Amino acid sequence: MISDRWSPSAVEGLISLPLESLLTEDYEADPALVHERLRARYGPVAPIDVLGVPVWFAIGYDEVLHIMQNPRDMWSKRVDHWRAYAEGRVPADWPLLALLQADNSGFHDGERHRALRGAWIAGLRPFQEPGSEQAQRLERAMVRHCDDLAGVLAEGGPSGQADLAAQYGRPFPLLVANHLLGVTIERGEEMVEDQWRLLNGPDSAGAYQRLHAALLELARVKRQRRGDDLPSYMIEAKPDLTDEELARELMMLSGFLDFTGSLICNVVFEAITNPRLRESVSIGAIEEVVNRVALTNPALANLTFRYARTEVKLGRFTIAPGDPVMLSIAGAHADPRFGGALARDSVRSTRAHLAWGAGPHRCPSQRLATQMSTIAVRRLLERFSTLKPTQPAERLPWRPSPFVRTLSALPVHYELSRSFSGTPRPEAGDEPAPPAPNDGAQDGATDGGDARPRSGILAFLRRLRGAQ
Repeated sequence: MISDRWSPSAVEGLISLPLESLLTEDYEADPALVHERLRARYGPVAPIDVLGVPVWFAIGYDEVLHIMQNPRDMWSKRVDHWRAYAEGRVPADWPLLALLQADNSGFHDGERHRALRGAWIAGLRPFQEPGSEQAQRLERAMVRHCDDLAGVLAEGGPSGQADLAAQYGRPFPLLVANHLLGVTIERGEEMVEDQWRLLNGPDSAGAYQRLHAALLELARVKRQRRGDDLPSYMIEAKPDLTDEELARELMMLSGFLDFTGSLICNVVFEAITNPRLRESVSIGAIEEVVNRVALTNPALANLTFRYARTEVKLGRFTIAPGDPVMLSIAGAHADPRFGGALARDSVRSTRAHLAWGAGPHRCPSQRLATQMSTIAVRRLLERFSTLKPTQPAERLPWRPSPFVRTLSALPVHYELSRSFSGTPRPEAGDEPAPPAPNDGAQDGATDGGDARPRSGILAFLRRLRGAQ
């Protein structure tokens, strides 16, 4: 049922068509079947309902790529270009509105977006340049965190059960984020836990406020005392970036962490349930498997809205100025014009997929996310000789979300490799980290990458294990 605010007399075009609700049990269970049904009925663009709001849903590869590339600035990501929002017809309590209203580079266009994106590219560059000192330290930290996570998992004995989503794939990026941020060890423990609450609840609202306050404080500290870290490099690249602007930009890390953790979970799931891919992992082609999973099961299945700046012909429909369009990466990859020839058991894949985006908003941290996923999967499979889901793949629970497609839990039976005892590394309380050259309170990411995490971090990981 569509309320009066969306009646055809109020809006022509999109609302005059029958709308199929997207977020249903069918979609959660198998979005590919929903994409196929919509494609058969409407073609590459379909009118849908997202939590009570009418939206165009682009599922054609060419159409999604066209919008991403944004020729002649035909599309905007700014919510004030959404006609229904500007006219007050989007309910204030609509669940996705706060996200779309975010005041950061992910939801800006034009010169402001280019300037903020430039700061991101400059800030990430030292950590993504192969062979750089910063990249090498970060890689050592990644390996150490994977081993610490595996060590906590293995505290249950040489064999047992674990949830690889909650206890490995999703917490790993949170630990890596502290190295990028260059936070103090004590603050790092608090931020890891609040990032977890923000992504998983409960108390997500409180976690958001605390995390924003912590990032605002961090921005002020880094402006006064630069370090070998992401916020310092961003300030150096854009000195007029205000502390508030920097804090809002750094909040975007939560989305990156969620995406990367989901990608890791999807790769692990494919590696332990698809014998052909598992064999490929065994011979060292892990990065290609990561790319393959990004194609066949993209963690970011759908993107936030784009709004038409002018009348646009898209598929069978004419999109009116101010209409919202949700881009489906998963739908585009399933388009027969693009992915019809890709068999599930094939290891070969293409780099022409859209999992990393395209155009002005293309992901600036693709190499980092790929590296994190590759290391996480490799270290996990080296440490455990057996990883078998405890229930059939079709019964595993998928996370309900309009954007992310990943398992909410990946319960497995594990057996340790003989070469891995599972003994956790010493805790920082027993083996203090040496001070960093730029900030004596900084985390081990800035001191050579060899410091152990504080006991609070391992206690947090053990609580995750005990909750299962």
